[in-house]
Amino acid sequence: MIVGVGIDAVEIERFRTSLTRTPTMRERIFTTGELGDVLGQTDPVPSLAARFAAREAVMKAMGLGLGAFEFHDVSVHRAESGQPLLSVTGRAADLAASRGIGEWHLSLTHTDSLAIAYVVAARAPS
Repeated sequence: MIVGVGIDAVEIERFRTSLTRTPTMRERIFTTGELGDVLGQTDPVPSLAARFAAREAVMKAMGLGLGAFEFHDVSVHRAESGQPLLSVTGRAADLAASRGIGEWHLSLTHTDSLAIAYVVAARAPS
């Protein structure tokens, strides 16, 4: 059963400007694993923007606003198949559990200018 849905879009060039202006932002927002995942990409910013959008989409799927949990509490990794997966830990996991959320579904996409994340929060299967 679906508990919530969240979607977020990030303008890639605006995000690039923020990362350039505040170099410590990468480490504040993204886990070491996420940064490693995009390391070999010619331009990692679109992928990072989509991962940032995923964090905000998770907050929206839970009916929460920015600041409800730490950015590192949610991260994106990929299954061997390439499917994007969410890892939800810490306060974000506690908030999800209190709402009966035990399963996450994530879709990421980006164009030259926009990165989008779509998240579905669902009850854990019985």
